[in-house]
Amino acid sequence: MRAPSAPRVIATHAALLLLTVATMLPLLWVIRMALSPSQGFSIGLSLTDFTLDNFRSVLATTTSTGEALFARQLFNSLVVSAATAALGVVLACTAGYALSRWSFPGREQLMGSFLVMQMFPAVVMSVPLYMLLDALHLLDSLAGLVLVYATTSVPFATWNLKGYFDTIPRELEEAATMDGASRWTTFTRVILPLARPAIAVTALFAFMTAWNEFILAATLMGDERAYTLPVVLNGYVGEFGAEWGKFAAGSIIVSVPVVALFFVLQKQLVEGLTAGGVKG
Repeated sequence: MRAPSAPRVIATHAALLLLTVATMLPLLWVIRMALSPSQGFSIGLSLTDFTLDNFRSVLATTTSTGEALFARQLFNSLVVSAATAALGVVLACTAGYALSRWSFPGREQLMGSFLVMQMFPAVVMSVPLYMLLDALHLLDSLAGLVLVYATTSVPFATWNLKGYFDTIPRELEEAATMDGASRWTTFTRVILPLARPAIAVTALFAFMTAWNEFILAATLMGDERAYTLPVVLNGYVGEFGAEWGKFAAGSIIVSVPVVALFFVLQKQLVEGLTAGGVKG
């Protein structure tokens, strides 16, 4: 194969550089606003004054009794997102495996219902979910929010894992059965280890969905101590004014756990998007 010519290489790198700059501009703009002492909205990237006051103000937010409010709200988001990912993946693993390996009456209808459930936006479900949680006395409760998020993440997670289970050869299970392994042992010792990349991807998507969700959290949570971070950020942008510097600082703080999670799971993410079920 002939090596690409020098002009083509230069043009390719220039195009990639421009694309990278265009992608980074919004991030640089948010960083600039977070470090600016002004709370006004500005589209420029120049930074004349540098300050960390916006970050200090966001992190030092307290309740009327002196309780560290932002730390509690950060804890709320971490607990809700992690519990949603864990519960959704556990339920989706068993459901996806059953849908992948067995044919039973109503199987196709069940798969279709999962797709239909994904078509409804959160705002459509907010009123009935509010009534259900009110009847169960789970309003302003992290457990109630986890329950709501898990039920909405299970359909996507099930579809995602079912597709990956389909790629794992049945011969591997038959070989394990011939060696005396039970169905549960085959599932936990053979299938789940092979599906680890897909499970990591699915868990990350479930975590991010719960981490970024705003409508249901704002509807179901009335106590500021039970707020998650998207609801907190919305409070900086009001009807009669906006604290854009604090909003930008809060947005950066909120993005740090997700970025860290991406770095921790990057190997599994790449394998989950590229690998099949057969290991060489």
